[in-house]
Amino acid sequence: PDQRPLILEEGDTIFVEAQAYQSDSIFLFHNDSLIKQDTGEFIADTLIAMGEGNNWIKVIASNDTSEVADSLYYTLRQEVPIQDLPAGLKDGINYLNDSTVSLVLYAPGKEYVYVIGAFNDWVLSEQFYMNKTPDGKYFWITIDSLEAGKEYIFQYLVDGSIRIGDPYAEKVSDPQDKYISETTYPGLLPYPEGKTTGIATYLQTAQTGYEWKNIDFIPVPVDDLVVYELLIRDFIEQHDYQTLTDTLQYFENLGVNAIELMPINEFEGNSSWGYNTSHYFAPDKYYGPKKDLQRFVDTCHSHGIAVILDIVLNHSFSQSPMVRLYWDGSNNRPAADNPWFNQIPKHEFNVGSDMNHESEATKYLASRVLKFWLVEYNVDGYRFDLSKGLTQKNTLGSASEMAKYDPSRIAILKAYADTIWNVNPDAYVILEHFADNDEEQVLTDYGMMVWGNSQYNYSRAGMGWNNDGKSDFSWGSYKTRNFSKPHLITYMESHDEQRHLYDVKKWGNYENPNYNVRDNLEISLVRAELCAAFFFTIPGPKMIWQFGEQGYDFSLFYNDDKLGPKPIRWDYFDNPNRQRLYQVYSAFVHLKQEQTVFNTTDFSIDVADTMKTIHLRHDDMDVTIIGNFNTYRESIDPSFSKTGTWYDYMSGDSLTVSDVHMSIDLDKSEYRIYTSVKLPTPDLISAPKAVDVTVNGNLAVGEVLTGNYTYYDQNGDPEGDSKYKWFKGEYANGADKMKILGAQDITYTVKESDWNHFIFFEVTPVAESGDLLTGITEYGSTDLATSYNLPEETGNSIIIYPNPSQEDFHVRIEKATGNKYYVELFNINGSLVYNMEKATEKGVLAEFYIDGSNLDKGIYLLKLRTDGEQIIQRITKL
Repeated sequence: PDQRPLILEEGDTIFVEAQAYQSDSIFLFHNDSLIKQDTGEFIADTLIAMGEGNNWIKVIASNDTSEVADSLYYTLRQEVPIQDLPAGLKDGINYLNDSTVSLVLYAPGKEYVYVIGAFNDWVLSEQFYMNKTPDGKYFWITIDSLEAGKEYIFQYLVDGSIRIGDPYAEKVSDPQDKYISETTYPGLLPYPEGKTTGIATYLQTAQTGYEWKNIDFIPVPVDDLVVYELLIRDFIEQHDYQTLTDTLQYFENLGVNAIELMPINEFEGNSSWGYNTSHYFAPDKYYGPKKDLQRFVDTCHSHGIAVILDIVLNHSFSQSPMVRLYWDGSNNRPAADNPWFNQIPKHEFNVGSDMNHESEATKYLASRVLKFWLVEYNVDGYRFDLSKGLTQKNTLGSASEMAKYDPSRIAILKAYADTIWNVNPDAYVILEHFADNDEEQVLTDYGMMVWGNSQYNYSRAGMGWNNDGKSDFSWGSYKTRNFSKPHLITYMESHDEQRHLYDVKKWGNYENPNYNVRDNLEISLVRAELCAAFFFTIPGPKMIWQFGEQGYDFSLFYNDDKLGPKPIRWDYFDNPNRQRLYQVYSAFVHLKQEQTVFNTTDFSIDVADTMKTIHLRHDDMDVTIIGNFNTYRESIDPSFSKTGTWYDYMSGDSLTVSDVHMSIDLDKSEYRIYTSVKLPTPDLISAPKAVDVTVNGNLAVGEVLTGNYTYYDQNGDPEGDSKYKWFKGEYANGADKMKILGAQDITYTVKESDWNHFIFFEVTPVAESGDLLTGITEYGSTDLATSYNLPEETGNSIIIYPNPSQEDFHVRIEKATGNKYYVELFNINGSLVYNMEKATEKGVLAEFYIDGSNLDKGIYLLKLRTDGEQIIQRITKL
């Protein structure tokens, strides 16, 4: 038989066949008794199952030179012992003393269960045949004589074919464990290859508990909460808790007071986002041992940082023991009698197997999970993934139907929140909900927080587009949503959203050719800073997605794989412009946490247009934030809340306000944070600026143009080697301008080919402060298209310049005397070499070019005829 182990009842028949190549004799044994022998390579027989316990069937084959054998055993299963569950036992592994455990498996409707594992060499035994409770819901067994402190890997074998680990086990054994390095998880036992299949779990008596050092930690109030979401795999190369612990100073400097770990419960495979959770009580070994995770939480608390776990209670996949225990293989879905999972998902957002949160079995499991991490790991709360899916009410309707107000879902979430708060009243309960706003109001009133996805609007604002109010991020304010509590965690990007800076760089506004948001990293980073100024200053909790503070700009779909590994770019910090963004984030985070005005309920925001404002009012201080999200310079009325002296937080400059309504000019992407009380100016790497960029000089061939600008550096650093370039183009705004090759100095000599062009001087200022910090490129221009040193008029209505010329001739008719003109060009021999006719309007300026590149050197006669006159002029090609 292929089935191993073979579980039978007395009297069952067993058809046995065996083949051994190159044998001349073959023998069949049953419990050491020879049953049959034959010559050749094949033997078969039918045996009758008999005898208690395990019985062995063995075949030996031989020839003149060798002998080989194979065997299998079958177990004669006895009636399942029916016994009440002893008092005090609960689902999972119950440690009674240093050598004894009781195992309890909830499996209503199942017939029988054996425990197999390292303690019985994975062989079925009556000693490990589990008792069943009289109601048929539980199987249980007590195992003694275990070695204190030794790890044992084990499984449940259910109804002879289903192998699962314990759903409540705290450590999992997986065939994929061989790919986890010794550095990440020292001393990890190898998976019992060849002895079993599928996921197994550990038990271990006499475990040494972690000694907590920070037992009195209390997380900050919701108003001050700044969460840092991270995926360990994509945050540090070593992807372990120890290295993450060593990185905590980075978070403390940034000012975040909570770290939200994407799911770290045992998930399928090793490299994953973690939303395919298989065992809820076991930390995944890909990130390191249990005590390293406990040490991470403890150390976070010593730094004043809370730890929030992202938890997945909406669905599971095929490795889940609860999915495997009740599975309809013919339809590839959970079986109808599965206590935890719906046969068919109740909503269209589901992936995997959909959990039924109306089921008492699911409620019990979820409650155990929620209590466990609060007690065993001292975590400070949870972010519920896809909390909108915790319902049985919505059945595969449209997305809008799914979002509608759902009282049953509210009741489920309130019960889970109460479970959490009964253990830790200060714990955070955060929902990825995205349901009807009325429902979110009820949940936030109850004390939960909801995710506030403002990625789309902040990205449009950063890009510089304001089409139909799409850059309006006012929905990131809890007051806009009519919440009574500031329980909206707003974010500009998350693991599920495209990166803010990626969007800005890819789709940014390019209408101002001299300030192209999408093609200039320095400009993109300034746009990210501008958005941050209007993000952290809106009252309410905030969330940062990893490396957003350095302007991470790889796509969510890097290598066309949303869930795949992303580049880990700690080298970003070597770029001073990115380092400045980190410093700005840090300044804003600390400002939010240290100044009570940023928790005020008396605030208003006006962010629908490109010129945006935020006003905050408090007894301690008023704040006015103004910003220009356009790509051109504009002015704004700040509408200060009162007259008097206001202070620019970023520069320390003061402003005397005698009329609250005034006009303040803001450069493109410029913002100001004005406070009515002077605050310490943040110490930031400051990119230098080139202001008042102009071009001076006589506009004639051979004349020298000079670029002029004022170098400004807020930090007062000495000027580095600024970079200069010259361009020319046909449009005043710089569109389609072309670089003048070789012109890299601050001066430029006008050439004949520059006529009828706009000349642009570009300066890129650089700070010299150890690391070179590059500023934003600025332009000055002069107009050679309308401002000329023209020859004096001769009384005729035509001007030709330059003349003589080595290249083109620009012909200008000051006032055409007809509605059409004709041009003919003759060489000195009278041959026609060029002609053209063109319609015009009588009395207006008309002009055109003659391409001189095809003309030989010499003298030519240009004849101009209109409806009213004829003019002939001489031109010379040099």
